[in-house]
Amino acid sequence: MKNLFADIPESPEDEWMETLLRAPGFRVERIVSRGHCSPCGFWYDQEENEWILLLQGSAGLRVEGQKEILVLRPGDSFHLDRRKKHRVEWTASGQNTVWLAVYYTGSSNFE
Repeated sequence: MKNLFADIPESPEDEWMETLLRAPGFRVERIVSRGHCSPCGFWYDQEENEWILLLQGSAGLRVEGQKEILVLRPGDSFHLDRRKKHRVEWTASGQNTVWLAVYYTGSSNFE
């Protein structure tokens, strides 16, 4: 058994990631941010699809082609198709923002 809020570093200097499950074309990661954001000018441009679920904290996500920053709070989820550029504009400072990220290849029928 694993608790997703346990065993998190006290004050991670960088965003902290841990792979929880891996199979061919599929992986699940726990990501912990604490006031972290994407470097200036940097955009994620991934080969995999990604579904994220924010478990704790809050974050602002900018997605290419959307005018508004998406504000994520606990329980919010969002799907990113492969090659959809995105960046983390901010995460809550002074507390952990805990994400669950599911990465997968192949086509998706996400609703």
